[in-house]
Amino acid sequence: MEQLTQHDPRRIGPFEVLGRLGAGGMGLVYLARSASGRRVAIKTVRTELAEDQLFRVRFTREVEAARAVSGFYTAAVVDADPRAAVPWLATAYVPAPSLEEIINECGPMPTQAVRWLAAGIAEALQSIHGAGLVHRDLKPSNVLVVEDGPRVIDFGIA
Repeated sequence: MEQLTQHDPRRIGPFEVLGRLGAGGMGLVYLARSASGRRVAIKTVRTELAEDQLFRVRFTREVEAARAVSGFYTAAVVDADPRAAVPWLATAYVPAPSLEEIINECGPMPTQAVRWLAAGIAEALQSIHGAGLVHRDLKPSNVLVVEDGPRVIDFGIA
């Protein structure tokens, strides 16, 4: 996690921002905490996308679909505000390394581990597709590896 800069928000919706987790094509991702202490990952939308009304309509529609994803092997949507000046989406925070990090550090995985990951990823995709979404950005960096199975994140919304 990176420290916040003077340009980063201190609050997003009802959440206190704790640090920056990274950046993607859509915008920045922050680690934040709710008033009750629940940690979430909040994806914010870049300014130029936020100014595009067609993007906002698509983002709003896909946030609603993402709320319907309920599979064990995904990070659930906790809250979102697609109508905010800077639209955002909060999901459950999963404190785990990505599949990309594990492969880079450890090299190829044993066959049994690959099968275990593939089964969880397939179930996650079934949940995502069942909600009417298509994961547009499935890659090792968007699969977090937890002791009890993988978690597919970042559905490539909008």
